[in-house]
Amino acid sequence: MLAALTVSVFVVGTSEYLIAGLLPQVADDLGVSVATAGQAVTAYALGVVIGGPAVTILTVRLPRKGLAIGLLLLFAAGNAICALAPSYEMLLAGRVVASLSHAAFLTLAMLLTTQSVAPERTGTAIATVASGFAVATLLGVPVGVLIGDGAGWRAPFAVLTGLALAATLLLALVLPRQEARETRVRDEVRTVTRRPVLLVIATTSLVMAAVATVFTYLAPTLTRISGFGTTAVSVLLLVYGAGSLLGGLIAGRLADRSLGATVRGTIAALSGVLALVPLAAGWKASAVVVVLAFGLLASTTTPTMQSLLLKHAGSAPTLAVAVNVCAFNIGIATGSMAGGVMVAAGGLRWLGLAAAVLGLGALALTSMTEGLFGHRSDLNFGTRSLIIEAGRHE
Repeated sequence: MLAALTVSVFVVGTSEYLIAGLLPQVADDLGVSVATAGQAVTAYALGVVIGGPAVTILTVRLPRKGLAIGLLLLFAAGNAICALAPSYEMLLAGRVVASLSHAAFLTLAMLLTTQSVAPERTGTAIATVASGFAVATLLGVPVGVLIGDGAGWRAPFAVLTGLALAATLLLALVLPRQEARETRVRDEVRTVTRRPVLLVIATTSLVMAAVATVFTYLAPTLTRISGFGTTAVSVLLLVYGAGSLLGGLIAGRLADRSLGATVRGTIAALSGVLALVPLAAGWKASAVVVVLAFGLLASTTTPTMQSLLLKHAGSAPTLAVAVNVCAFNIGIATGSMAGGVMVAAGGLRWLGLAAAVLGLGALALTSMTEGLFGHRSDLNFGTRSLIIEAGRHE
């Protein structure tokens, strides 16, 4: 089951940034500017942030297997609309339709994952499923762009539609039938408004903003500051992606052993590496080292923060997980925007310092999260009640 969920997360994850590499083709074909075509990325992000929690709360009482299949079919339909879109407006519509399933499906995948393993393996299981997203960044998007270059920008969306349908069939075969827990909407809302949950969500957003501030402009940093050629930059980005995949899996295992220490340690280490970027970027050898370290730490947020959120969400975690998924996207958008402002002002080399400040802010928030520094930070405490509660309603 975990393998099927990982594959499905890979398919959904590929969609978010796929169009970013196809913007010139989309603009030429649909008769719009590249800047206008780029709003298809924004439309998807807005659909995730706004529509994700709404879809999640509306479907919280539906059987889990049927919901997973339905969300993937909605995702497939959105990408089919993109592949066939006769106009820019229809392309936007397809992107929004696909985005509505994004947060809700990732939320469901995380919850199904935690309910299928023993409490002491929750962090590892979340990291395994989340690795589908890392692989999407590492391979899915570049391969999609290659397909688009050879067969036109519509082809990757057609392929993604086919993959979504195949993933739907796979889930239909392997997911066990499971009724939704008898949770009430007001319980879900009350969970989201708890102080520890809000702090975890805010921490997630700050950490992702720190990562995005540097990563969004990593390529120009490596070419303009470090002096690498475009081919070398492509290789370094693959190194970053491979490190990101490995780092997430390692963080998941560490979270199972000591969640609080892993959260604090990874955020502190990430902040330190980001602070070194301006110095390390001046030499090629040190730039390679810092890119690898950055990759190893950048993806540790997913398993650690999702595990921490589940610890505090108790028996009504669905909406909280969905909002936390949205927090990832909000953080990415915020970091990219902040980085853009600095780059426009000539501060490309100093992005790491700004990102480190954001990271330290996230570290400060973790100290305010109830129970993080006490014995209750052990993951088993939080997830055991969640899984026991889930079992009562299956």
